[in-house]
Amino acid sequence: MGIRERLQSKRDDLQEHWELLRNKLGGLERDRILETRSEEGLRLGETISKLKERQQVVEEELEDVEQQLLAAGCATCATNPQTGIASPMSAVSNNRERILSGSAGTLEACCLEMVGGAVPLDSQYYIVRSADTLFDDAISRKDSIVLIKGARQVGKTSLLARGLDQARKNSIQVALTDFQKLATAELKDLKSFYLALGEILADALDLEVSPEDVWKDRRSPNANFERYLKREVLAAETPLIWAMDEVDRLFSCPFGSEVFALFRSWHNERALNPATPFSRLTLAIAYATEAHLFIRDLNQSPFNVGTRLFLADFTSEQVADLNRRYGSPVREQEELHRFYQLLGGQPYLIRRGFDELVSRRLDVNQLAAEAAGNEGIFGDHLRRILVMLGQDQELCAAVRALLLGKDSPDFEIFYRLRSAGILRGESGKEAELRCEIYTTYLKRHLL
Repeated sequence: MGIRERLQSKRDDLQEHWELLRNKLGGLERDRILETRSEEGLRLGETISKLKERQQVVEEELEDVEQQLLAAGCATCATNPQTGIASPMSAVSNNRERILSGSAGTLEACCLEMVGGAVPLDSQYYIVRSADTLFDDAISRKDSIVLIKGARQVGKTSLLARGLDQARKNSIQVALTDFQKLATAELKDLKSFYLALGEILADALDLEVSPEDVWKDRRSPNANFERYLKREVLAAETPLIWAMDEVDRLFSCPFGSEVFALFRSWHNERALNPATPFSRLTLAIAYATEAHLFIRDLNQSPFNVGTRLFLADFTSEQVADLNRRYGSPVREQEELHRFYQLLGGQPYLIRRGFDELVSRRLDVNQLAAEAAGNEGIFGDHLRRILVMLGQDQELCAAVRALLLGKDSPDFEIFYRLRSAGILRGESGKEAELRCEIYTTYLKRHLL
């Protein structure tokens, strides 16, 4: 094996190692964001710091190998011989050099992150929106209920994580319940649900008494759970923020309305009795589904009281800001407009798009050519939408009619499709597909 082949093999090994570290860091960052126990959070933080140091070493080693390849007269060795597209780490290195030279503002280095799920707390790619400030204000006021509504993959979990992190810094107790983590058995009936919920709270707050220890079957499930909250969870004088993510899962449960009615009663009790333990409790509820489609009695709903926040897609200005943070892979304003039109400001697609532009050194036209393919950049994301529509003929028929320019979807169908992140608009009459690649992909598969 010649020197060039050995260097190429070493580069490939380092590249694979860097990607493994990147993926592992992404998982650990999400774990740290959702972790409410301070000691475990510190442990995860130390592990992340060590992995980042190792990733930096690998990156520097890779840069050195690529320089050796260039010195050996192999100017194209850092590109894929079949596609002519630069390797991910070569792109990272080139982008990092641009940033260090000052062409991308005040950033000192570019380190790509795994895209998807909650954005790490220390990420340079997190875009602060007006809802972030409003959420912080609501927490500071100790509002009884804070509602965070937005379509799928719009950034609700990331907003929650930052608000909770700020609350911890202000010495406020924090507990987070991700309803996606609840097992099917924990959703079979109201008692099972409340016991599971209470165990999560006990674990998050290091309580010695579990809900099962004090549960009495002669009391109703609502009375048992409320009693546990008052006597154990809210026993301390410290305010508590109880954040709930992916609450949509409760809408399809037969007992969901009873749970939401209980939440609403705590809000009412605060108004009627300022001395109640619930005056120390703030519920932060993140959801996507239109609650009014499932809760008919507005007096029993927590979704029409408290502070309501709505997370929308990125604006063109926010996309331009994110472009700068990625080292300006899109140079021309016309290209940036095309990029925005293609992905429609959808936060996950926008970040994934920039990640691909940087890591593979694509231009916007190359990205557009791949964007709506089954096996393309966004293939997994698009197939998920197609599968979801295939499982609901009403939704599928409504999208097909919209693509054909026929009747607008009715009230309920429109809100279901908007909550799923497929449509945008304020009503059925204004409904349109959320972005260009959705239109292209769904036309290909539904018409």
